Amino acid sequence: MADRFFPYDFDLRFAFAWRSFGVKPSTDGVTVSKAKVVATYGRFRVETPLSNVECASETGPYQWWRAVGLRGSLVDSGITFGTTPRGGVCILFKKRIPQVAFTAKAHAGLTVTVADREGLIAALLSTKG
Repeated sequence: MADRFFPYDFDLRFAFAWRSFGVKPSTDGVTVSKAKVVATYGRFRVETPLSNVECASETGPYQWWRAVGLRGSLVDSGITFGTTPRGGVCILFKKRIPQVAFTAKAHAGLTVTVADREGLIAALLSTKG
């Protein structure tokens, strides 16, 4: 599998929320390779083996104040890299990933608001039998 890059779906109405983290439409998004998944969000980065992906599903739409920006959940220890309230992909991990944000010591999931949600899900699950 060749590396596939999935840029975020940028809603300019909420640029104040994602630009403050250094997020750039030209460089940030999710890359899926044969071996790993890498999501960048300005100064923040998640990297985990592709084999650590338990499942991925489309979610949303969201209320903007719950989804846009760098968000952590105290309820499920997930993290969100959000650029729009239109929708995203929730990726759950078999083994928690190291802390990225301020809400949990380790994260059980990551939600990303990519433009091609179906494509990302297919890429993440392409190695599942």
